[in-house]
Amino acid sequence: MHVLAHGGMLPMYQPPVDGKTTSPRRRGVKQGALLMLIGAIVVPIFGVMSGFAPGRLENVFAFFAALSAIICFVGGPLRMLFAAIFEEGAPKYQFTPQTNFAPPAIPPARVSALPPPAVNPAAQWRQRPQTGEIMAPPSVTDSTTKLLDKEPKSE
Repeated sequence: MHVLAHGGMLPMYQPPVDGKTTSPRRRGVKQGALLMLIGAIVVPIFGVMSGFAPGRLENVFAFFAALSAIICFVGGPLRMLFAAIFEEGAPKYQFTPQTNFAPPAIPPARVSALPPPAVNPAAQWRQRPQTGEIMAPPSVTDSTTKLLDKEPKSE
């Protein structure tokens, strides 16, 4: 569809002027995914440390495990959601048509969509027969039923 919309030329997009920079939306989604991955590493580490820590230090590690789980596993998707909804996306590429390409000349199409008339017309054509007046052959089941009815009934 794109080729038809631009007169048979393939689209040639110009790269953005400012170079290769990521959009704020993409950067925010990456930050959210990184936060979730960090949470997948940090939370088990704090859980293991709380299991091996003596006394009150166990509660401290358990608290930090719960806190990092909430921050990473709730904050990560929220950051990705915020970036996807509110931050600016990548700039749209501008299409510039190529100037050195001339479309090939298309020969004029035939005026008629029908094929040319036949050279030897069919002179031996005859009228179709009236098939509505022909009697239909009897069906096999009708003749079988008649034969069964002719047999004497013995009881």
